[in-house]
Amino acid sequence: MGYRSLRLQRPIEVAEVVSVHYFEYASTYAFEGESHDFWEFLYVDKGQVAVQAGPGPEDLTEHILKKGQMIFHKPGEFHSLHACGGTAPNLVVIGFVCRSPAMAYFENRVENLGDSARALLATVVKEAGTAFSSPLGDPQTLQLVRRENAPFGAEELIGLCLEQLLVRLVRRAGKAAPGDEKPTSLIREHSQQEFIDRVTKYLEANLSRKLTLADICRDNLIGRSYLQKMFREKTGGGAMEYFGGLKIEAAKEKIREGSHNFTEIAAMLGYTSIHYFSRHFKKVTGMTPSEYASSIKGLSGKAPGGDD
Repeated sequence: MGYRSLRLQRPIEVAEVVSVHYFEYASTYAFEGESHDFWEFLYVDKGQVAVQAGPGPEDLTEHILKKGQMIFHKPGEFHSLHACGGTAPNLVVIGFVCRSPAMAYFENRVENLGDSARALLATVVKEAGTAFSSPLGDPQTLQLVRRENAPFGAEELIGLCLEQLLVRLVRRAGKAAPGDEKPTSLIREHSQQEFIDRVTKYLEANLSRKLTLADICRDNLIGRSYLQKMFREKTGGGAMEYFGGLKIEAAKEKIREGSHNFTEIAAMLGYTSIHYFSRHFKKVTGMTPSEYASSIKGLSGKAPGGDD
């Protein structure tokens, strides 16, 4: 007997990507708006933004989006935004071409993303950083440029993750979100993630302290080797490295907000001196605090911070 193949149905297919951005905006950022002939979504990774969308600049509906929320703009829809709530927002903005009729589901749609959806989105941003030489933080980028010697299959993973994200969101409309059920094989992984989440919340609540590894172990009643093992498995680095990264992310946010100078920010985050703060900032980001402030000057209208 002869075998016959079955062509897989793909109700949502993303074959073209127009833009992949990860923006770190100042708290004063405002975008006057645009419309274009492709789909776009905006995800709030940190902070809060006000998004206006509609058929044209004179007919707009405003949406206030907080961390963890995503809004879709269909082809031809005018949209603008500005930071609100006094915080410096971090945003993921992705433009793509998809002509599937199923995309009608996302018209005028605001979604709350769960852990699995956020993981897919994080993979898209990560793979884009390796697939394209175009800077992810430059809003003037109008065309993605392929990076020489990009990792095998990076662009394919971007498309697959986008398709999976969209399919999961559509399926979630009529049932519990994918991933709510936890098979026995995933119980241990879930427990480990809960451990990481608990320690991460502890670190975030203690950014002003000069914590040591011993402090973290004592305050969370865990052993040093287990702590380091879990963090290396889940984050790729040790707990102290992760804590240092959280401090720098907080510093970047405060610089973008423009309410404190560098000396004040260093003190607020537990650094013993502005010089140590500057060295650590450059080690993590590749820029000094002054250089980082200058890099966002064009987006905010004035340079935040000072005294670096």
